[in-house]
Amino acid sequence: MNKKLLLSRFQIGTPVTVEQGLRIGVTRHPPRGVPKDRWVVDGYFDVWLPTLAPEAKLVSEILKLDPEKTAQREKLFDRYERELLSDATGRQTVELIAKIAERMPVSIGCFCKDETRCHRSRLFRIIEEYAKSH
Repeated sequence: MNKKLLLSRFQIGTPVTVEQGLRIGVTRHPPRGVPKDRWVVDGYFDVWLPTLAPEAKLVSEILKLDPEKTAQREKLFDRYERELLSDATGRQTVELIAKIAERMPVSIGCFCKDETRCHRSRLFRIIEEYAKSH
């Protein structure tokens, strides 16, 4: 059964739009030097959910890659997906986001400017695939 997801992606720090709905920061760390009470007010995100972020070592490896080395990047994204879905916490968090996105707009965001080099592109696919298969 194909479920319509109200799911999108955003770069943290870009202007908020109504279509984005609930903006979830899926980063390992919150914005540096920004107090928690400013995250929503300043438009970073509505909630921070590091459970969906890759481990710091993997983020570092992804960011060091030459932008032209897409095959290597895909291997690292495959590793991110395996790690994310390897335990119940990751799987249940993906399921939760998919279920929420069936009912209301949800956007997942990270600091990366180039989405093709960012885990949020793979996370978007993971959530979509979960919704299609469940």
